[in-house]
Amino acid sequence: MNSSVTLRAAATQALPALVLRPWSARDIPSLIEACRDPVLRRWTSHQVDDEAGGARWLETQRAGWAGGERFSFAVLEEGPGGEEGPLVGNTALKGVTPGGPAAEVGYWTAAHARGKGVAPRALEVLTEWAFGTFGPEGLERLDLLHQVDNPASCRVASKSGYAFDRVLPATPPAFPRDGHLHVRRPGD
Repeated sequence: MNSSVTLRAAATQALPALVLRPWSARDIPSLIEACRDPVLRRWTSHQVDDEAGGARWLETQRAGWAGGERFSFAVLEEGPGGEEGPLVGNTALKGVTPGGPAAEVGYWTAAHARGKGVAPRALEVLTEWAFGTFGPEGLERLDLLHQVDNPASCRVASKSGYAFDRVLPATPPAFPRDGHLHVRRPGD
């Protein structure tokens, strides 16, 4: 898969456009800063505390692109002149298999950008890209999973057209609590 894919969410009356592109080394300082947020640390499995941790995390993202099974995008605001602005989040398509009927989406939003519609807008763009890119190969469904005690992720799922499917039992250590499964299919 071409790791030079860049996606965009259009600006709204109140919000700037978003640029979604593969992570790069220049994002590490912003990644470290975002990962200091205790709320983000509660919901994500990765802990990036320093440059070395950022470099390891970045290498994992590059390997995912190279292997064609995980496509992680840095989400940035777009500046007034079209230049990249600050990092506001991450979104990813995971568990992609050639001809496979399902994959999973994930996302997080940096603390300073929460409440500004970043996650739903980025997720919508990622969803369209996923079905457009992998639908012809057999992708029929995208799954969105979150722990039951994460109501913000439930709101993002709903705003993004991912319908609630069912409660999933906890599977520690990856999912220490019960979770919600939300599903979206092409055309939803």
